[in-house]
Amino acid sequence: MQEQIRSFILTSLASMNYDVSQVTSETDLGPAGLDLESLALADLAVQVEEEFGIRFELDDMESTALMTIDEFSAEVAARIAKTSVGTA
Repeated sequence: MQEQIRSFILTSLASMNYDVSQVTSETDLGPAGLDLESLALADLAVQVEEEFGIRFELDDMESTALMTIDEFSAEVAARIAKTSVGTA
C-alpha cells in the first residue's frame, strides 16, 4: 500500500511541475529537499485526501514539510488504516 501511495505522491508532484527525477524515498518535502511551499503542500494534501479518503488538518502541514517522501507515505498509510478501522 505504501508503494502505491508513494507513486501517487510522485505523480501528483510531477503534475504540479516539480522535477521528481532525482527524488528518492529520503527526499524531504520541505526546504531541505523539494522545497514545497505551503500552498504546494496544501495542494498535495488535498490530492492525497481525495485519492485515499483521509483528512489532514491545517496544523498537519507544518510537520508534513519536515517529512521525507517515505515518512509522508507512511503517515498517509497510517491515516488510511485508522479510517478503515473506524468504519469497519
